[in-house]
Amino acid sequence: MYWYVIHTKPRQEQRALLNLGQQGYECYLPLFSTEKLRQGSLIVVQEPLFARYLFIRLSTCQSGQSWAPIRSTQGVSRLVAFGAEPAKVDADLIELLRLQSDRTHGTAQRLFNQGDCVQIKDGPFAGLQGIYQMIDGERRAMVLIEIMSKPSRLSFCPANLRKVG
Repeated sequence: MYWYVIHTKPRQEQRALLNLGQQGYECYLPLFSTEKLRQGSLIVVQEPLFARYLFIRLSTCQSGQSWAPIRSTQGVSRLVAFGAEPAKVDADLIELLRLQSDRTHGTAQRLFNQGDCVQIKDGPFAGLQGIYQMIDGERRAMVLIEIMSKPSRLSFCPANLRKVG
C-alpha cells in the first residue's frame, strides 16, 4: 500500500474526500485553521494545507481495490502522475503531516497580528496607516494611528482594514 496524490476540482477537496471515503478508499486531507473576513467580522475556518490536493492510500497488487472509480468521483479532477507513473508519497511524510496537524490543532493563523502595519479603507480616516493592536470584546479592531502628531487608539471594523506590506 502506497500513498498517492489526488488533484481535485477547485474548492472541492472536502467533496472529493467525502465521496472517496464513501467508496471505501483511505484518504487524508491536511487542514489548518485561519482567520477570514466574512460579512464584516473575523471567523476561524479550516482550509486545506495544499489547495486542490489530497492524499489517497492505494494497493498496487491485483487483489487490491480498483483505481478506475477514482477519476469519475465527484470533486476529483485526476490522479497526479509523472508520465504514466502515479506520483507516490512517502508514508513518513503523511505521518509527519498528521503529527504537525495534531500539534497545531485549534491554533488559528491570524489575519492581523499585533504590530502589523494596516491601512484604513473606509470612513473619515480612509487612507491613513496605523499599527494593529488587538481585537476588542466587541469584534472590532483596535488600531494606533497618529492624529495631529499624537498617537491615538481607535476602534475599526476589521473589514475596513487592509494589511500593508
